[in-house]
Amino acid sequence: MPAAAVILANIIGTGVFVKARVMTCNVGSPGMVLTVWFVAGLLTLAGALVYAELGAMMPRSGGEFHFIGAAFGRRWAFLYGWTKTVALGASVAAAAIIMVVFLNDLTGGALPSLALKVLPFLIIAITTGINFASVRSSGLTATVLTAVKVALVLLVGLGAFLLADGSWGNFAMDGSAGACEGVPDSAKLGLKGFGAAMLGALWGYNGWAVIASLGGEVNNPGRTLPRALIGGTLIVIALYLLINAAYFYVLTPLEVASVAESSSVASEAASRFFGPGVAALMAAGLMLSAYGTLHTTLLTGARVPFALARAGLFPAGFAWISVSGVPVVAVLVIGVWSVFLAATGTFDILTDVYIFVLSIFFGMNSAALFILRRRSPNANRPYRVWGYPFVPALFLLVTVYLLINTLLATPLRAIGGIGLIIVGLPLYGYFDRRCVELEPLDWPQRDQ
Repeated sequence: MPAAAVILANIIGTGVFVKARVMTCNVGSPGMVLTVWFVAGLLTLAGALVYAELGAMMPRSGGEFHFIGAAFGRRWAFLYGWTKTVALGASVAAAAIIMVVFLNDLTGGALPSLALKVLPFLIIAITTGINFASVRSSGLTATVLTAVKVALVLLVGLGAFLLADGSWGNFAMDGSAGACEGVPDSAKLGLKGFGAAMLGALWGYNGWAVIASLGGEVNNPGRTLPRALIGGTLIVIALYLLINAAYFYVLTPLEVASVAESSSVASEAASRFFGPGVAALMAAGLMLSAYGTLHTTLLTGARVPFALARAGLFPAGFAWISVSGVPVVAVLVIGVWSVFLAATGTFDILTDVYIFVLSIFFGMNSAALFILRRRSPNANRPYRVWGYPFVPALFLLVTVYLLINTLLATPLRAIGGIGLIIVGLPLYGYFDRRCVELEPLDWPQRDQ
């Protein structure tokens, strides 16, 4: 239960409550928005199947770091770990920023401008301290937050159809002429728009792979990891289709596309059928949902620099574990870095760069499955991908399409992500020359 809860708590965060606005601007119609959520869900499920085999085969803290290292060698494993460690700060910062936006909604916009800037730092600091606790206690926190998140989605989804004076005619309308605040013209309509909307949906699904990073700390990983990954992903797909259909039942596509960037479609929809009192409760629920993402991102993300340090590819301090079994230094550094990004970035930019960078390594992990099947055919695999080789091949091809589309639709954000990876190359050379391996790894001795 805690393993599945970590996945659900990390996936159901901010995206499903705020990204419908941007996605409507990207693809225009409610039908296309729902199609994007469904396709992104299938892509996520394909990735979950891939990670279920790899995670059950190599149940170690660090997850993808080990998958990529076993298939492509130390250099690429380091680049993944370095990039993920830095990019995680963007995810944490984005969750903290949007949590303050929801808090501002709760207070009726009464927060002063200074508080809007400072509160994300305080939230990150408190969450960092909470994550110094054991994985078990953090997992229990994630379980409680998951219940709140699922209840919130059901509240809006079912409430819209049972209480609102909505219209199915809204699904035949178009929203591309909406205000579309902050959405570039290059990311509207056509293939570019579809790909841009996929990035938004994938942010909503982001978190499905986090349990792979905790493989070394999960009981019976051969059974637990596949069930948690696959079951959690299927539940989220159903919930996301429900709540997005509810948005368009209550609001016209033009209204969805014109929601302010500093607000959420979920709050706007709920205010139509719940009234101001429950709308305030909705804002509080959205805050908890954003906090859940923040909490579980720090919980699982710190295991990546921890794995790097265990392999001798990061400062040794990152491998230090507290008496409660937590890599405290790694948690602390990610927290501090997140504060810096929260002071310099915006929600949509941070999330787009994060998903773009992450997609590069999602594709590499899919390719790693093929390489490891061929290189180690007799390795212990408690779970094997259903539909192999078609499912992982499809996941890889769609990922490549999304990467190319992002380069065309929002080139500056894509180039920024690629630059982040390139910066890691000289760092790898530095750490590799001084490598004193703390944990033997069954990887190729030479980079591929």
